[in-house]
Amino acid sequence: MKHSWFNHCLLAWLLLTVAGMLAARDVEVLVVSGAAGEAPYEKLFAEQRDVWKSACERAGAVFTALGGGDRDAVLLEEALKKAAAKPEGQFWLVLVGHGTFDGREAKFNLRGPDVTAKQLALWCAPVRREMVVVHGGSASAAFLTALAGRNRILVSATQSADEIYFTRFGGHFASAIAGDLQADLDQDRQVSVLEAFRHASRLVAEFYEKEERIATEHALLDDNGDGVGTRAEVFTTRAKEAKDGARAAQVALVLSEEEKRLSDALRLKRDELERKLEALKGRRGEMAEDAFYRELEVLLRELAQVYGDS
Repeated sequence: MKHSWFNHCLLAWLLLTVAGMLAARDVEVLVVSGAAGEAPYEKLFAEQRDVWKSACERAGAVFTALGGGDRDAVLLEEALKKAAAKPEGQFWLVLVGHGTFDGREAKFNLRGPDVTAKQLALWCAPVRREMVVVHGGSASAAFLTALAGRNRILVSATQSADEIYFTRFGGHFASAIAGDLQADLDQDRQVSVLEAFRHASRLVAEFYEKEERIATEHALLDDNGDGVGTRAEVFTTRAKEAKDGARAAQVALVLSEEEKRLSDALRLKRDELERKLEALKGRRGEMAEDAFYRELEVLLRELAQVYGDS
């Protein structure tokens, strides 16, 4: 997990030794605003889009907004073809709006023809670089299942396509991922996808409890490629059972000042080493003590080299 027990010491060392220009990032964010239907939703969705835009400006990420005409489905397909043509970097796809489910097929509502989960999965299939997909609308779980795969982090506002009522999750997630430090659980001065997911889920639950209403949305996160999302409360009450979250805990949009000093390549290498360290910790009970510490030393030396190269 990001900045675990071994990494806080390294981070302190980094603050004292690393200087120079901040590294450039190769991150693109495409925000698709769907059909609002009613004026109040139009305002909410516009505000949400603007939060993402502001976050991208702070993050040094390329921001693109789509939505507003009857050719939105065509433009979305073209944008994803363009995204697939680039093999490197990170690509975020954010769906802001309503979803529907007729008992057979889930759709994201656009101005003009809607896009189904199957269509979007087909359009995204050629994208080989890491993707972060956030669907903050109703019936969004079907998109998480359809788009799941290797090198993808997926977040949906609902746990099933049958949750078809207006969702509040997307707005809370946008605010959190934009750098709301109230969501920063590990106190590393940035908000990961996992932290934003947990924070937004908590605020949604609090809303329904305060209003004494039955909750009609339960968000999911999937980052292991199996298409089976994990609810936020699992990370709080049964963290050892969680099959998702390892990669989502490492990815943030708006980086801390310390993280900005690492290049994308070094950050990816660091993240891989951290995952290896977590795996090593998981095997500690099966290993001889001297063998465990030998492997630990090798990995920590490699981590120190990552920071030394930044």
